[in-house]
Amino acid sequence: MKRSAEAFLGMPCRKAVVTVPAHFNDQQRQATKDAGRIAGLDVVRIINEPTAAALAYGLHSAGAEGAAQTDKSNVVIFDLGGGTFDVSVLSMDGGIFAVKATGGDTHLGGEDFDNLLVDWCLKQIEDKHGKNAPKVLKASHRHMQRLRRACEAAKRAVSVASSADIDVDALIDGENFNATLTRAIFDRLCQGLFTRCIDTVRSVLKDAGTTTEQVSDVVLVGGSTRIPQLQDILTAMFGGRIELCKSINPDEAVAYGAAVQGAILKNGGTGGGLALDGICTDLLLLDVAPLSLGIELEGKIMSVLIPRNTPIPCIKAREYTTAEDWQTEIDVVVYEGERPHTSANNKLGEFTISGVERAKRGEPKVEVTFQLDANGILSVSAMDKVTGARARSEIKADRGRLTDEDVERMVADAELYKAEDDALSLKIHLRNALEESVYSVKTSLTERNDITGINLLDDILLWLEDDSETATIEEIQKRCDWLFLKFGVRPKPRSSDDRV
Repeated sequence: MKRSAEAFLGMPCRKAVVTVPAHFNDQQRQATKDAGRIAGLDVVRIINEPTAAALAYGLHSAGAEGAAQTDKSNVVIFDLGGGTFDVSVLSMDGGIFAVKATGGDTHLGGEDFDNLLVDWCLKQIEDKHGKNAPKVLKASHRHMQRLRRACEAAKRAVSVASSADIDVDALIDGENFNATLTRAIFDRLCQGLFTRCIDTVRSVLKDAGTTTEQVSDVVLVGGSTRIPQLQDILTAMFGGRIELCKSINPDEAVAYGAAVQGAILKNGGTGGGLALDGICTDLLLLDVAPLSLGIELEGKIMSVLIPRNTPIPCIKAREYTTAEDWQTEIDVVVYEGERPHTSANNKLGEFTISGVERAKRGEPKVEVTFQLDANGILSVSAMDKVTGARARSEIKADRGRLTDEDVERMVADAELYKAEDDALSLKIHLRNALEESVYSVKTSLTERNDITGINLLDDILLWLEDDSETATIEEIQKRCDWLFLKFGVRPKPRSSDDRV
């Protein structure tokens, strides 16, 4: 992506604003920053995806209405992407965007709708070919991926039409698979996922202390929000009085908001009167902590210093004491999560403060301070108020963290093996193009009952299944040339590939 941006802009890209799902925890955010560093980017800010969408939406509305907003008191950002689901409630007053609450499901997204369709197709296959057929199909990773792509295409199609055909060439014992997916079938299959979405919205509204009647707008973000039944359920939830905001391209809203945030930061963090397409960006962005942060007390009790949905950046401090007589050291173990016992929460890291006042249990006074920055990344310090002893940690736990040496090594490796990686990428694209072309030709030969040609293509498919992983690009190209000479079809690799 860095290379793509540099090619488009015609100049080097050194800094970036990166968005993450609102429910990303501290380790995931740190890992995201590390990934940016490995790519050669200074990640100047990490913002939650719903917050980025709110930025895009606020600017769009201001531009459409010709003035900053003052009446959008509560806005719901409904972000259903390919793999994650986030909901945020924001108060929007003029140029101030304050996140009141955020929540979501890191295991709910477009892929889950695809999985339901794949399971439905497998049931059709079982009914027609017997109970063993789905097991045979699942044993072939490539066949399953072809079925999954067909299901995803059908899902997209039934969002704009009443039905769609799922057609996969030579899927079962050389036979084509065909099924018709209607919107009614799709809605019935996905009812459970729709319910999970609505339950999350209700939960986040409750956290924000907001009723459905107090919501003025619902903004749709993410490709999966194009599903008509989901839109109908959302509209009904708000009593039919709100017209869902679809004016932003749901696939681009988050990226647009991140670009706006980058422009604001470039101008000193306030916008400085900067105009984008004639829209003023004098904005103040107030994000919140997605998960509660605290330390472990005796008995594995979670003591929360920064509650979930606290506006960030922020600093919170609390006084603690010793659990044993004459204790001179205290282990500060930091957790994030919403459970009362730390065993059910996520450990972020730990450090020890030495030189604590030597006294009976309960007498020393140690102040622990949590500082959460604008990226949602935590620093912790502790100080004995009598002896003045201090300790501090950036919560650099081993899990999910990379040292500076790790980052430098990975950057060097990426540069060293760039040519090798590019060659491997080209080989994969060429191999996929060959496979698709073979299946396409095989379908036409099947219609003509050309047994000789079908047998030749089956040999190629068997080779693709068994030997293509270790084959050279020259060997794959040789078979591409043979396909062109024999059947007049030349495989064309795509510059990008959506295969998993």
